[in-house]
Amino acid sequence: MTDEQPVPVGLSTASVWPLKAGTAFELAAELGYDGVEVMVWADPVSQDVTALRRLSRRTGVPVLSVHSPSLLITQRIWSPDPVVRLRMSVDAALELGARTVVVHPPFRWQRRYGDAFGDLVGELEESSGVEIAVENMFKVRPPGGSRNSRVSAFRPSIDPTDVGFRHYTLDLSHTAAAEMDALALAQRMGDGLSHVHLADGTGVPKDEHLVPGRGGQPCAELLEKLVSNGFAGQIVLEVNTRHAVTAAQRVRDLAEALLFARFHLGQ
Repeated sequence: MTDEQPVPVGLSTASVWPLKAGTAFELAAELGYDGVEVMVWADPVSQDVTALRRLSRRTGVPVLSVHSPSLLITQRIWSPDPVVRLRMSVDAALELGARTVVVHPPFRWQRRYGDAFGDLVGELEESSGVEIAVENMFKVRPPGGSRNSRVSAFRPSIDPTDVGFRHYTLDLSHTAAAEMDALALAQRMGDGLSHVHLADGTGVPKDEHLVPGRGGQPCAELLEKLVSNGFAGQIVLEVNTRHAVTAAQRVRDLAEALLFARFHLGQ
């Protein structure tokens, strides 16, 4: 490592689902994470900036990033209008002192939003100073489709570099599900890669979000390359612990994920 500040390693509140955001703040403090990413979804606390600020102050854990409600199941969180949701995400990031908003590309059926998306992202970044990091996605099997049929629900594609944005989020569970080369995608993102969702996957066509090191993604190699290239962004562990049988198992998984990240970042 150089004399530069270490890359911050955060914990997504999605990593404790079905538990609530407060548990993520508490575990991040207990395990030594540098902060949290707030996934805005059905959990009422995740939608409440005042409650999140209170949690951050009580635990001493800063909010590094806000994940805009972009999932299918969050299409009416805050507003049914995706433009309003993105604007509110940026406002939340400003109020919480978060550097980054993570957002998915528009769905194919969101034509008006899709047409304006690039300009909207640029406008919000300019006016707020918040980085809006557009995330890579993966194809899904359509209803009634064959086992091997996959379609993109996103416009224009699952790869945000096909359009070009100032900032990107690289999600390694998504690259696994999409059978994409994560290192090649990182190279295409270039200096725009400012945020990483660190997780793993085996290559099956679903979003697994395994603890890094438990799948086939080049998690270690990516982290080491980022450090050698002077990466100045954020790493967020977005792993699936919903199958943890006990609270202790969840803690072990999140501790292992943090240790993996810090080791391969040279921390």
